Amino acid sequence: LRARMLAAFAASMLFLASSLAYHAHAGSVRFAGPGALWPLSVGILVTRTLLAAAVPVLAGVTLAPERRARARHVPIANGTLPVWLDVSVTGVIVYLMLYQLFRAA
Repeated sequence: LRARMLAAFAASMLFLASSLAYHAHAGSVRFAGPGALWPLSVGILVTRTLLAAAVPVLAGVTLAPERRARARHVPIANGTLPVWLDVSVTGVIVYLMLYQLFRAA
């Protein structure tokens, strides 16, 4: 179990690094969807950005107690999982909104 957690953490950090490098070079993409959906897209992006900034810290905090005591690890992991899932799911939603559903002309 520990090896799988560490592998997942490493894969997540690799994805984060590659994503940051890509966006540093590619720049930003404007939302090209209907104006009525713009507030929704901004809301998703703002909450996703704030939570995404917290995920590496939460993941590190989640992994640290696991080395000492499982009883301390589980409650922290139970709080980290929903944040990580939100960031993961909204990442797919943002990708679909920006690059598939409403491509800029």
